[in-house]
Amino acid sequence: MATQINFDEARTILKKMREEQVRDGDMVVKLWEGFVIHQSHKLGDELWLVYEQVCIAALDCQRLDLAEECIEALKYKFSDSMRVERLRGMLYEADGRFNKADKLYSDIIEKDPTNMIARKRQVAILKAQGKTAEAIQKLNDYLKKFMTDYESWMELCDLYLSEFDYFNAAFCMEEVIMSNPHNHLFHQKYAEIRFTMGGSDNMELARSYFAQAVRLNPNNVRALYGVLLAATNLATVFSKGSKEKQINARYASWAEEQLTVKYKTETGEDQRKDTKCLESLRKLLELSQSTISSN
Repeated sequence: MATQINFDEARTILKKMREEQVRDGDMVVKLWEGFVIHQSHKLGDELWLVYEQVCIAALDCQRLDLAEECIEALKYKFSDSMRVERLRGMLYEADGRFNKADKLYSDIIEKDPTNMIARKRQVAILKAQGKTAEAIQKLNDYLKKFMTDYESWMELCDLYLSEFDYFNAAFCMEEVIMSNPHNHLFHQKYAEIRFTMGGSDNMELARSYFAQAVRLNPNNVRALYGVLLAATNLATVFSKGSKEKQINARYASWAEEQLTVKYKTETGEDQRKDTKCLESLRKLLELSQSTISSN
């Protein structure tokens, strides 16, 4: 970090990081200790926001001593704050005192049953201890009360995937897509799960959702690959000359054209890097064409 930085510049950077929700623990700790802490009285009421920001950064960096200092300062100012207590729970987690952290979060939830973050921290504790099945149950209980929290549906999906439970993972992604129908990555992930599940019905769903991901973001190359692979797979299932085979052949041909154009364009920008990609693509396309034509 440049040594020419002054207090006002450091303060501005910290504020910008808070507003944009940038989580860079090392940067925050360096700014605090190098340029802000000795003039922190100039922050006014902003000091308490900075203390919280520095506390979380310190936990990310395993600077438990610094996190403790921030929590004590916040506790002195806000003696009855559950927000501060939640930070203390996170300190316990970082220090491996999971039982103590869980007890603290339970106390917070007893006082405020709507406290979503405390409930999520309990899930994080179970994950940190490798108790995946219990984390899944806890997160399911949470989502019964807070059904519109799509980030938690995503987390539950990942937990199911770690257990190879693709059926329930797919259900979670359906909930996510209902909340955020215009996010191409969600459509792509759902398609990948259905593709992995296999079978004609799942493959058709995979092809449709890969195609929707491409419609939402034409630059999603991974989704284009998905369309090609799913359509090629389906084309081998149906009998020669059937309407379904022709439809999937067209899907595969369209995806092939799009991928070829994209890789040729990128090859012009970086010849050495993308020549191998283009060659791999050619082999894949040749394989898909031979597979379709031979069935």
